[in-house]
Amino acid sequence: MLKGRSALITGSTQGLGYAMASRLAAEGCNVMLNGFGDAAEIEARRRDVETRHGVRALHHGADIGEAAQVAALVEAAIAAFGAVDILINNAVVRHFAPLEQFRSEDWERALAVNLSAAFHTSRLVLPGMRARDFGRIINISSIFGLRGAVNRVDYVTTKTALIGFTRAVALETAGQNITCNAICPGSSSTPAIEQRLAEFMAREKLSHDEAVKAFMASRQPSGRFVEPDRVAGLAVFLCGPDGRDVTGAALSVDGGWAAS
Repeated sequence: MLKGRSALITGSTQGLGYAMASRLAAEGCNVMLNGFGDAAEIEARRRDVETRHGVRALHHGADIGEAAQVAALVEAAIAAFGAVDILINNAVVRHFAPLEQFRSEDWERALAVNLSAAFHTSRLVLPGMRARDFGRIINISSIFGLRGAVNRVDYVTTKTALIGFTRAVALETAGQNITCNAICPGSSSTPAIEQRLAEFMAREKLSHDEAVKAFMASRQPSGRFVEPDRVAGLAVFLCGPDGRDVTGAALSVDGGWAAS
C-alpha cells in the first residue's frame, strides 16, 4: 500500500514509535528511526526492520530538543531516501511535579521536544510534500491532550498544543494531497509505563495483574492497555489512500477513556 514511500518517525527506537515504524515498513515504507538507547539494541531493531520487510531502515541519533539537530535529521532522511513522504512526530519527554515545584529547565525541555520539534520537522518537510503533492503528517498527542491531569503541566500543555498545531497545518495544506492529524493514545504498555507499574507494584506489594487493574480503574473503561500495534494500525490507515480525506482530526485510541 505504501511501497516506495519514505517515513521519518521521531522517538522510534522503542515502544509506540518503533511499532509505527515496523508497521509502515511492513507496508513497503523506507523508514528513518530516531532516538536514544543502547547502540547494540538500536542496531538490532534497525536491522530487523530492514531484513524482515525488505526496505531501507536507517537510524539517526538527533536530539530533537535542539533545532539544529532536527534540521540535520530531516536533511539525512531526504539525502538517504530522496524525500520524506510521511512524518510522525512521536518523541516525548515527561516530568512529574506540582506547578510550584516544576523546574523551569524541565518546562523548556518539554516545550522543545514535545512541541517545537514538531514545528521544525513539519516546516522542513512540507516544501517537498507540496512539490510532490503528497504528504502525511501525524502528531502523536495523548489522552492528556484532551483532558487535564495533576502534576503533569508540561505534558498536558504540550500535548494539547499539538492538537491546535495539527488543525492549523491541516487547514494550510487542505488544498493538496497532504493531511495532518493527531492521534491521542491512552495508556499503552510501553517501557515507561512498565517502569511506573513496577514502582507501583513494589510500593503497594501487588502482582502485575493487580497493579494493571488498579492502574486502569481511573483510566480506560476497557480495563486493558492499548496495544502499540493498534495505534500503529491507525497511523498506517491515515497514511494510505483511504485516509486521504481525514485531516485536522484528533483521533482517540484509548479504550473509551475520553468518553468517560
